[in-house]
Amino acid sequence: MILSSFAFTSYGSYFGSMGPEFLLIIIIGIAGFIVQARLQSVFRKYSQVSFTGDMTGKDVAEKMLRDHGITDVKVIHTPGQLTDHFNPANKTVNLSDDVYESNSVAAAAVAAHECGHAVQHAVGYAPLKLRSALVPVTSFSSRFAIFFIIGGILLAGATNSLVLFWIGIAMIAVSALFSLVTLPVEYDASRRALAWLDGQHILTSQQHNQAKEALTWAARTYVVAALSAIATLLYYIGFARRN
Repeated sequence: MILSSFAFTSYGSYFGSMGPEFLLIIIIGIAGFIVQARLQSVFRKYSQVSFTGDMTGKDVAEKMLRDHGITDVKVIHTPGQLTDHFNPANKTVNLSDDVYESNSVAAAAVAAHECGHAVQHAVGYAPLKLRSALVPVTSFSSRFAIFFIIGGILLAGATNSLVLFWIGIAMIAVSALFSLVTLPVEYDASRRALAWLDGQHILTSQQHNQAKEALTWAARTYVVAALSAIATLLYYIGFARRN
């Protein structure tokens, strides 16, 4: 799970001087809805496709952890849909309702992907370590950047200074950086998951391709999030320069 940068995209409508960057935000937002809809469609489809054997998503996750010599990570159930995640703080792989007890291709793909993050943590994968280090500052920035932006506009009207506004932009830049760092983390976790599934022959060739399709669409949501964060950053930089 990541801290979404999409929240920033709505702020631009509050202010004037909308440049071409704002149109880019709208286009990326539409693309985001399309990708998300496609992701949900793919997961619904492959949630109905069972693979041979009695393994559930939980079983797949536990086996992948064992095969990588990881004994200190627990696989637990978390409520919701597509809420699956690896929590390095308490070393748990959290699997959602549609994954934990399901033996579908989608469940196997998601379970293996989240264990891919556990493997990254175990081997000290650098992008994951950087993303984890960015979480506290990104959480603060995503929560309070808008207040600095609004305060900066009010202060600029009174003092003709954009210092506070630029601090808000810097906070948005942190979220953009977080989104960019997330990309290699997610793609590498999927790569590890697919390689393990293939090596263990858990899925047939056709099912492996289905799992790959599901994880590819999931990864594309992070691409859209990163593009959205960059476009939002460019918008506010353009706003500051025009004013």
